[in-house]
Parts: sequence; structure tokens; C-alpha cells
Amino acid sequence: MAVKLFVSDLDGTMLPDGNEVSAENIAAVQRAAEAGVVVTIATGRMFEAALPVAEALGVDVPIIAYNGALIKSPSGRVYEEHAVEPALAHDIMAFCQERDWYIQTYSGGVLRYVETCDESRFYENSQKLTGEAVGWDGLFAHTEGNCKLLLVTKGREITLERSEAILTAFGAQVDVTRSADHLIEIVEKGISKASALQSLAAKLGFSIEETMAIGDAYNDLPMLKTAGKSVAMGNAFPEVKAVTDYKTLSCEENGLAAAIYHYVLGMGADAPVPMTRN
Repeated sequence: MAVKLFVSDLDGTMLPDGNEVSAENIAAVQRAAEAGVVVTIATGRMFEAALPVAEALGVDVPIIAYNGALIKSPSGRVYEEHAVEPALAHDIMAFCQERDWYIQTYSGGVLRYVETCDESRFYENSQKLTGEAVGWDGLFAHTEGNCKLLLVTKGREITLERSEAILTAFGAQVDVTRSADHLIEIVEKGISKASALQSLAAKLGFSIEETMAIGDAYNDLPMLKTAGKSVAMGNAFPEVKAVTDYKTLSCEENGLAAAIYHYVLGMGADAPVPMTRN
């Protein structure tokens, strides 16, 4: 069945770093759009951080942001929004405060954290954006409208430990996933890139069988398992490669473009980005 909706993760899939989209990826996305395929983004990033990428791609289609908690078009139309309940957000923040864990919030589309530190700088540098240091009182003053909460850690082992602690304390009310070895994503229960993919496909009039998704990280797993067809980046975690229908090149090798040409457009040997490593 032909692919009508192609959904791509950002970091580690479309972007090797920051907001710079390669000319090869832009050309492939525009080639797919010309062929009638809706190409969009599904990311753990806040909408404001994903928007420059959509603008660089030249597409005005709904963006899946905050790991599935927000579907919004570049022109500003909100299709769907799911925020963590304010009292629950407060409790999770307090849980982190008691343990002196770094946590950041996104109420009103503004990145906030307690104080500038290694974790905040790591996140800001990776996303090419700037947040606000507001203290704990400032965080607690913005418990409403958080499509997600995010913990940044020093590495994989700490991430695994803190993920498990959050799940033990709040797992009945939220879903917790890892988008990278340093990042713990917390969203409303039942929300994921998969739930957003299903919702968006229905809103656009496509069956799930007409969708294809591509990604590299743990938070992409539900989406990849749900899509009609799925592609793992060459740099994807082994758990991601184990569940996908296809594999492509790494992010640095423009694996996204190669996947579009080969698996969406069926160009084979004529593809501008061949499915071979340099």
C-alpha cells in the first residue's frame, strides 16, 4: 500500500545536531510532497523548537511535538493538546526537588528550570534555544499547561534509575520514556508519538496502513510499532532496529533522505541518495 503520511523524528533522525537540516533531507522531503505524500515531524521537542525545522523543510503540515502531547501546524492551528494535570505536575516537581534532581517545564511554550547548570546548558545547546532560570518557586508558579516535563541527567545509568523512580511513584498517572541517554520524558498517561500518529492520520483521512514512521530512539518505539511501515536509522538503538521493517543510513549520512527515496518513492538505483554507506 502506498505511503500517504510519512512521519519523522528529529534529533538523531533528521538532525544530527541543533536545527540545521541538510540540503539532501530538504530536497527529499520536498520531492515526497510533490508526489502527494504528507511529510511531518514527531518530536519530543517543544513546538517552538521544532518550528524552525518545519520552516526549513518548507512544509505547513501539523507537527507532533512534546512526544505526542501537542499536534499543531506551523501556522498556529492546534489540532490536539494534552497537558499534565497541574496538581500532578506540582507533585512531580516536588518529588524532584526533594531529591535535588534537575527538572524543566514548558508552560506557555517557555522553557523553565531552577538555575543555570550543566544540565540546562546541555539541553539548550542540543536544541539551540534559551530557557529561563526561575528558581523552584518559579517552577511551581507554572504548573498549568505543561504538555510534558523533562529530566536531564548526567548519563544512562542515572537516567534508568530516575526513570524507574518516577514510574514507581507516578506510573499510574503518567507515561515515562527516554528520548536519549540523558533525557527522561514525562507526559500524560496514554500519550506518545504513537497516539499522536494515529490521531493525526485519522484527522487527515489516512488509514494507519498508509503511514510510515522513521526514528532512532526509545521514545520512537511506540510510533514505529504502530505505523503501517517503519524505518530505523543506521544510528538507532538496537531495540529500535529490532522492531522496524526497514533500515537506512545514519543521520550524518542523510539516512532520512535515503529512506524517502527508496521506501516512499521507490526510486531504487536512481535515488539521489543511494542506500549505501560512503
